[in-house]
Amino acid sequence: MINHFNLKVAKMEKYLKEFAAEQKELIHILHKTQVEYGYIPPEAITAISKYLNISESEIFGVLTFYKAFSLEPRGEHIVTVCMGTACHVRGGPQIVEEMARSLDIEVGQTTADNKFTLETVNCLGCCAIGPVVVVDGKYYSQITVKKIDGILKDYKE
Repeated sequence: MINHFNLKVAKMEKYLKEFAAEQKELIHILHKTQVEYGYIPPEAITAISKYLNISESEIFGVLTFYKAFSLEPRGEHIVTVCMGTACHVRGGPQIVEEMARSLDIEVGQTTADNKFTLETVNCLGCCAIGPVVVVDGKYYSQITVKKIDGILKDYKE
C-alpha cells in the first residue's frame, strides 16, 4: 500500500530547499505548496513549521488571513464571482445563485468530482465591466445568468 503522507512530505522536503530557511519566505513557501497540492495539507504545515523554525499557529495565522490559501482540497477549476458593490447591483447575487445551481454546490464548496470550486470575492477591481466571473484566472465580463452555462461548458469538457 502506498503511504500518501510520506510521498507528500518527501515532495515537500525537495522543494523546500528552493527557499532560505527564513520566516520571510513563508508566503512564498505557502504559495508553492498551494500550487503543488491545490491546497495546504496538514502535513505541509508541520513540515514548513520545522523548516522555518516557527510555530504552526503562526502559519495558521497567515493561512486564515489570506483568502488565497485553502486548507481544504479545491477543484481543478476555481470559479470566482465578484460581489463588489458594482457587480452586486448589476446582478452578482443572481450570478452566484445560478453558478451554484449549475454546479450543484454552494459557495465555498467543491463539486463531488473535484472539477470545480465556487468562491466569491468582495471586489476584483473591474467595476466598469461587471458583473465579473473569473475561472482559473480568465476574466469574463458583463455576465448574465444566461451566459453561465456557456462559460462552464468549456471547462466541463
